[in-house]
Amino acid sequence: MTSLERIAAAVRAGELDPVDLVEQALRRAEETAVLNAVVHLDADGARQAARQVRSGALAGVPVLVKEIVEVEGLPFRCGSAAMDETAAKDAEIVTRLRAAGAIILGLSYSHEFAYGCTGTSNRVGPCRNPHDHSRMTGGSSAGAGAAVAAGVVPLAIGTDTAGSVRIPAALCGVVGYKPARGTLPIDGVFPLAQSLDHVGVLTTSVVDAVYAVNSLSSTESGAAIEAPRLGLVSNPEHQDHSEEVGKAWSAAITRLRAAGAVMREVELPDWTATNRTAVDLQGPEAVANHAGRSTEAYQPDVQQRLREAAEVPAWRYVQARAEAAELTRTVANRFSEVDALILPTVPVVAPPIDAVADADGAVAVRARLMRNTRLANLTGFPALSLPLPTTGLPIGLQVIAGSNQVAAQVASWIERVLDFEEA
Repeated sequence: MTSLERIAAAVRAGELDPVDLVEQALRRAEETAVLNAVVHLDADGARQAARQVRSGALAGVPVLVKEIVEVEGLPFRCGSAAMDETAAKDAEIVTRLRAAGAIILGLSYSHEFAYGCTGTSNRVGPCRNPHDHSRMTGGSSAGAGAAVAAGVVPLAIGTDTAGSVRIPAALCGVVGYKPARGTLPIDGVFPLAQSLDHVGVLTTSVVDAVYAVNSLSSTESGAAIEAPRLGLVSNPEHQDHSEEVGKAWSAAITRLRAAGAVMREVELPDWTATNRTAVDLQGPEAVANHAGRSTEAYQPDVQQRLREAAEVPAWRYVQARAEAAELTRTVANRFSEVDALILPTVPVVAPPIDAVADADGAVAVRARLMRNTRLANLTGFPALSLPLPTTGLPIGLQVIAGSNQVAAQVASWIERVLDFEEA
């Protein structure tokens, strides 16, 4: 697939007609409708915009925007049967997309109100994995991951509160980049938990993900890095992965070592304590964001999570804020020892959609999917998931670094070593 930078350059040079790009994307969206990845297509609006655009870093690039992000004049439902509004204005990230010349094709599926990591709860049913329609995409940016993997668009905008960009990227076999907190604006995004919410991008390559984030922010990549110092996370919970993940992970580590990476084991803060801090921080903020709304029409799993979150006492929320600050300092110290931390993005391949049919199954699936991703939201450090070479279902490698520049450099180096960079 042609890179975002090349697409935009060809459009600016008059060598590529953005109307053709839009028509191709619209056709592909119709061909893959069974995935439920796209919940609203703005065909007329996209065609009109394509006829006018000729400049910008993302000139002519078709993009899908997660349905919890406001796009003026388009439905604003957040995946819920309880909400049926029309966005009155563009979210700031949409304003930036338009300014960069990107074409808003429509809205992508979100787990209802972004309060779930499976991508199975939405007014239109579950989102389906392009690699196996019986399996989940992960979430909550489910449609973004599925649409990019299925070739509908080369770029999708997602949000990430506990892994919601990186989880679907890993399970669908694409790249998901959650840059450092504040890099991309959250204004105009329906909040899940403001302390943890990030906006991110999903693409087919690290090169494209970095280019997209740089084009939508003031971030610069810096010089290429060689022989990075990589921290292998040694906590036993993070090493508890399925056989498929373990095989792909071991093969990748062998290749990275052979290419010159300096590896050392690094222990992260206790996983159980970290998870508790994340739950105690996210839950009360989610409850506050839904206060005054009737939740009777919400999806059952989202109702249950809000009920559980309402039971978190105020003192635990205050304590969690202090714990998050301490965790950030602790992880920052690790970056004096290594350039970046690496670990499997998700310890399993995409579970079957029916694995969440009962409450106990849903809890178990959610816990595994978010095990390796939550820390980056608590600390605000940038994190990026890229696909590992595998002959089966997709598997992701996660890079966490102390800055956007280092995260981009390390992930780009890994991509080159693993032969995922576009020629």
